[in-house]
Amino acid sequence: MPATAAPSAHNRQPWRFLVIEAQSTKQRLAQAMGERLRFDRLRDGDPLDAIEADLARSHTRLTGAPVLVLVCLTMTDMDRYADERRSRAERSMALQGTAMAAQNLLSAAHAAGLGACWMCAPLFCSDTVASVLALQPDWEPQAIITLGFPADRGKPFRRRPLSEVVRYEDRER
Repeated sequence: MPATAAPSAHNRQPWRFLVIEAQSTKQRLAQAMGERLRFDRLRDGDPLDAIEADLARSHTRLTGAPVLVLVCLTMTDMDRYADERRSRAERSMALQGTAMAAQNLLSAAHAAGLGACWMCAPLFCSDTVASVLALQPDWEPQAIITLGFPADRGKPFRRRPLSEVVRYEDRER
């Protein structure tokens, strides 16, 4: 199922995707995001060795993947409301639809035997990402998905047991 088959509020399809294949673009993006990450982490007082390790890992992920897909949100076609409560709800619905489109992309990649990784780092530096990639003003970066054939089996797939994440309403007896 393609990413764009995801459900969305009012069927407005608030997702936008930028496919990045050029190594030079990946390098510029990784460099700019890394500079922003370093600045933020130094301001937080994090140890320099931890910061540099994080930067190296992020740079390798961004520049080592054959393809990056930047997942963006646009509110352009969503409804507008005068009150804050409904405006927040409309934005939440658009975010949910965009996330479901990204999940469809991840599922399709898995079905095709590709490795994929969801990176939420653009949320921490959306202005940097938008500037480096010359995004349209209404495209709000949400995530980067790395795509390619897996180099190895990766980390074990682990999830919390259902007993920790599901609650059943008391059933009538």
